[in-house]
Amino acid sequence: MGYFQKNEFLSPDNFIHIYSGTSKDELNKQIDEVLLSDGYRMIIGNPGNAVYEKGNKTMRVWFGAFVKYYKFKFLTFSDDSGNIKVQVVKDSSGMSGGMIGMDQVKKELTRLSIVLQSI
Repeated sequence: MGYFQKNEFLSPDNFIHIYSGTSKDELNKQIDEVLLSDGYRMIIGNPGNAVYEKGNKTMRVWFGAFVKYYKFKFLTFSDDSGNIKVQVVKDSSGMSGGMIGMDQVKKELTRLSIVLQSI
């Protein structure tokens, strides 16, 4: 493994990682496997252009920050130099969990950034 090259961009709302030495399809498959094993499920799209979520949105609204809920968009694309870039954007603000919920979503995005660096 070891396809991760560097983190091109990181903000509280999204990040972009750069990978090389693998095909786009293989990278998408590995990302999908990592996310599924981490409890995420794909709700829209297909590997490489999908929305994944983890937790229960209804329970999050009812019980706030006591229930975890995350939703992220994943997009894989190639750049001009032949590298593969993966962009992850948060698709839920965490507002239903209040300030604590919003902080949980930011921390999960950071955690995902670290997890995807292991690919």
